[in-house]
Amino acid sequence: MKIEGVVTCVDYADFLAETLPHNRMLFDKLVVVTAPEDRATQRICEYWHVECIKTDSFRSRWGEFRKGAAINEGLGALKKQEWLVHMDADILLPPLTRNLIEAANLDPRFIYGIDRHMVRGYEPWREFLSMPGLQQENGIFVHPTHFPMGVRVIPKRYGGWLPIGFFQMWHASSGRLRYPDSHSDAGRTDMLFAAQWPRCRRALIPEIIAYHLESEPGAPMGANWNGRRTRRFSAEPEDPAYRA
Repeated sequence: MKIEGVVTCVDYADFLAETLPHNRMLFDKLVVVTAPEDRATQRICEYWHVECIKTDSFRSRWGEFRKGAAINEGLGALKKQEWLVHMDADILLPPLTRNLIEAANLDPRFIYGIDRHMVRGYEPWREFLSMPGLQQENGIFVHPTHFPMGVRVIPKRYGGWLPIGFFQMWHASSGRLRYPDSHSDAGRTDMLFAAQWPRCRRALIPEIIAYHLESEPGAPMGANWNGRRTRRFSAEPEDPAYRA
């Protein structure tokens, strides 16, 4: 089983610095797509020896965030022979992710998603890492209790539950090798992509719960869909540049 992945990251280097060291080992190939002006993301990738694709497809220098177009740039750098994953830069996968996926005997006709813990703040995350609560225990239990769980999205117009864009996994044999790229922000693209599969072929992988890192509690959903607005994921005082 081969798994390739695409991560999009503009002005999220503080999150990527937390997630990339963990996630990169779970993939046969992982690429990070960023904007030419985002030197911090480029440095993180260089340090961890992960391929970094610099592109103006985001149009971030013009105040947009064309996420779908940038995902397509990343997909273009992959072999696209077996399983593909798109995930966000603030998502950290648990250590047993690869083992659990390989054991799940996934159906290549399906698109898959996972649930996520909402980690609201740098300090709670550091405290958790100092003595992590087990997510998978004794090969039997999955514990969803260490952080609040994120919402699932079940739009009626698409027939019900959709795996949304923080983590989407599908097989190249589906022929779906491009994301919709007409939107100028990060909204809707992921739902339009997942909706190409009928509801009966959208499935949750319940063995895996991602950690979704957030830099501050109370930020509304979509706060950063048009560019970074939330504070830095750090113990340091807020950097005004992240709210410019």
